[in-house]
Amino acid sequence: MDNRKYLPLVIVVVVSFLLLMGLSSSIFYTIDAGERAVIFKKFQGGLDKDNVIQQGFGMKAPWNDLYVYDVKENSVEEKMDVLDKNGLSINVDVTLRFHPLYDEIGFLHENFGTGYINTLVIPEVRSAVRQVMGRFTAEEIYSTKRGEVETMIKTETEKSLQENNCQMKALLIRSINLPEQIRMAIENKLKQEQEALAYQFRLDKEKSEAERKRIAADGEAVANKIINSSLTPELLKMRGIEATLELAKSPNSKVVVVGSGKDGMPLILGNN
Repeated sequence: MDNRKYLPLVIVVVVSFLLLMGLSSSIFYTIDAGERAVIFKKFQGGLDKDNVIQQGFGMKAPWNDLYVYDVKENSVEEKMDVLDKNGLSINVDVTLRFHPLYDEIGFLHENFGTGYINTLVIPEVRSAVRQVMGRFTAEEIYSTKRGEVETMIKTETEKSLQENNCQMKALLIRSINLPEQIRMAIENKLKQEQEALAYQFRLDKEKSEAERKRIAADGEAVANKIINSSLTPELLKMRGIEATLELAKSPNSKVVVVGSGKDGMPLILGNN
């Protein structure tokens, strides 16, 4: 049997296999958990923004390009120098946690590309921090309005990232550092203000206590005045007689001289 007639077919099969193996990395792909991808179709309209590829195995034409995005939560840490309202330099340390919007990878890629962290996320964080802190003085940022400053930075960063297809999960200002002389001056001022508040509190407390005592004394004086005005001689005689009668009921014998006491009151001489 002559097998030479099958030789061209074998060659075609072998060449096709080798060609397929060589192009396999351009044809077959796998999207892992926590990833999304989009395809750029060179001959079919360019970037397919509306079809985000989910995790799993897939195939594409070898001339098309696949762009894979990590959509797990990510974080960046930024240290920067910013100016306060009065032009004073402040060193700020910020941490941002975020991830791309899963179904908007195509639009994110079209506007910023796979390097979106450096072209979008970090610049937006820096911009928000600079703009917000430029509205306050160093003293406000360091002490009285730190919470308000953090809230405003979070709000502005979240809004900007959301508009550009990223989701902010958290933003934390880890530290705010001022020049040493400025920091000490602010802390001394705050200490003096606290001492002044404590002193004022003691004064207010003492004033309240004095007022309480005055009111109590006034009330007692009024009560005594009412009692004194009601103690007429006739009332005192009547009360004396009533007390004498109660005393006479006692089992102990007594000598009572009627009308011998002051103002005609009974006089008790003693017990037997």
